[in-house]
Amino acid sequence: MIKTIKELYRSWNPSTTMENKATETPSLTTLANTIHSGNVKRGFYDDPKEVGTVLMLIVTELAEAMESYRSDQRLGDGINYVEFESLIDEPFTDSDVAKFKEVVKDTFEDEIADTIIRLFDLCGWMNIDIHKHIMLKLKYNDTRPYKHGKAF
Repeated sequence: MIKTIKELYRSWNPSTTMENKATETPSLTTLANTIHSGNVKRGFYDDPKEVGTVLMLIVTELAEAMESYRSDQRLGDGINYVEFESLIDEPFTDSDVAKFKEVVKDTFEDEIADTIIRLFDLCGWMNIDIHKHIMLKLKYNDTRPYKHGKAF
């Protein structure tokens, strides 16, 4: 069983070795459970949570993404993802944290990632098999009319 974000990343990384490709790709539910487990360890579930509060935190991340987009805070084509990918194998050093804050933090992409992390945390907390639900919803959407019968 996959236990850390690093292990998840390695299993999804397209440049993984043939040995790693032989293993099954983890589901979105596995990622949700990993994110939730990490948040529990970091104390975010020490106090009782309400679904409404957690949903509003997700909305807040989307609002932050909108503000980043409006301010044109995008990573753009200049970002060297390979350089950041190499950081996944080891804990961030102080200089890695500084670099992340300088280049990635508060960008549109960073806020979208925060939104997904919060959504997946909610799924892990509520024991939602999000992978199966997304697959089921996509199958249902295949049966629906153009634009689901709406103007937009």
